[in-house]
Amino acid sequence: MSETLFIRLGSQEHDPIQWLIWSTHQREIIASGDLNHASELTHLTEKAQHRKVIGFVPGSDVVIKSLKVPGKSSRAITAATPYMLEDDLAQDVESLFFAYSQAVSDDKENNCFTVAVEHDQIQQWNAWLQNANITCKTLIPDVLAMPVITDQKTAIRVNDQILIRESQWRAMTVDSHVWPIIANMWKSHDVEPQDDDGTTEESSYVESNQVVVNAYSPLPEVSSIQVNHMPEELPLALLAQHVNTQLINLLQGEYHVKEQRSSTHTSWLWVAGIAACALLVNVGLKGAQLIQLNNQVDALEANIISTYKKAFPETKRVRVSTIKSQLQRKLSDVGGASNQARFLPMLNEIQPAFKQVSAMSPDSLKFDAKRQEIRIQASSDNYQSFDKFKIALEKSDFKVSQGAQNNLGDKVTGSFTISAKGGR
Repeated sequence: MSETLFIRLGSQEHDPIQWLIWSTHQREIIASGDLNHASELTHLTEKAQHRKVIGFVPGSDVVIKSLKVPGKSSRAITAATPYMLEDDLAQDVESLFFAYSQAVSDDKENNCFTVAVEHDQIQQWNAWLQNANITCKTLIPDVLAMPVITDQKTAIRVNDQILIRESQWRAMTVDSHVWPIIANMWKSHDVEPQDDDGTTEESSYVESNQVVVNAYSPLPEVSSIQVNHMPEELPLALLAQHVNTQLINLLQGEYHVKEQRSSTHTSWLWVAGIAACALLVNVGLKGAQLIQLNNQVDALEANIISTYKKAFPETKRVRVSTIKSQLQRKLSDVGGASNQARFLPMLNEIQPAFKQVSAMSPDSLKFDAKRQEIRIQASSDNYQSFDKFKIALEKSDFKVSQGAQNNLGDKVTGSFTISAKGGR
C-alpha cells in the first residue's frame, strides 16, 4: 500500500485524536484532521479501507525501559523482566502488559528493551478501533517515532504535551507546564577556566556540554538550554516520516491482530464456493446421465444380440462389434452383396404389415436378387391373418403372390412372394 493512515489516540475516550494520511511514494501529506473524541473514529472507517493503518498512543501512558537481564534465551529474558522492574513501576506487574523489541539496538550494555502498558489501557484502545471497524495491526508509543539525533535531543509539542527523545530507547513525554523544570534539570555545570599559575579568573565562565534540543514546534523558553529551531512540522507528519515499525509494536502476544479478510474478499469466497458447489452438482448430474446412457447402451447391445440370436438361432457367440459383418455375410447368402441395398429398403417397408397383423410371424425369409422379390414363409393362428397380411402389403404398394396354406398342429403355415409393383 502506498498510503498509510496514522491515528494518534488519546489516553481517555474524551481526549482529542489526530489523524493523517501519508503518501509513502510521494513523501507528502494527502489529508489530515482532528477528531473531538474516540466515538468519532467512525469518521475514519472509510479512509482506513484499503490503507495500512498505524496507531500512535501517548508516551505518557507507557513505560519505556532498557535493562540488562541475565539469561541467554529470549523466553528466559522476557519471563524475568517484569519482576526485575517490579520496584521501579508504580503499578502491579500483573496488571501490565510487556511488549518486547526484536530490533537490533545500538545499546551494547543492555539486552532487553521493553514497553509496559496497562492491560485496561491497551484493551480500551483496541475497543475504540474495533467499534469503528478499523483494522490496525500496529500500535507504537508516539515518542518512539520521534527522530533520533546523536548526542542531541528532539522535541515537539502535541496539544498540552511535549514529546522528547534522547536516543533509541531514551524518551519521555511531559506536560508543557513541566517543561521548564525538566529543561533546568539538564542544565550543565559551569566550568571555571584556570590560568597557568592555577588561579581562577572569576570574570570568565564557559559552559561546556550544553544541552541541545532540536525543536520542531515552538516550545516554552528556557534559558539554560540551547534550542535549535527546526522547520516546523505537523506532529503526525514528523512521526510518519521517522517511525520505525520494526522497533516496537504493542500489538503482540495476546494482543496480536490476526489477518482479517475484507468484506469484498469474503464475498468473492462465497461466490467461489457457490460456483464450486454448482460445478460439483453439474458434474454429478452429468456423471449420473453418463451412467444412465451407458446403461441404455448396454441394454441396447443386449437387445441387439438377443434379436440377432432370435433371427439366427444357430449362432453361438455374438458380439456387437461383429454383428454388422455377420449380417453382410447373411445378406450375401440370401441374394448377393451387390443387391443388398434394395433388399434392406424392401424389408423396411414390409415391417409395418407385420405390426398391423401381430398374429403373423415370419419363419424364414429369402431375397431373390435377380427377380427383386422376397419370399417369406410365415405362420399364424388362423387363416384370416394371411388375408389381412396380404391386404396390408398391397396397401404398401407391393405385388403379393400368396401360396397355399396348411394346418400344422394348432398353427396355419403359408408363403408369400413379394415384389415391388412396376419394378421400383
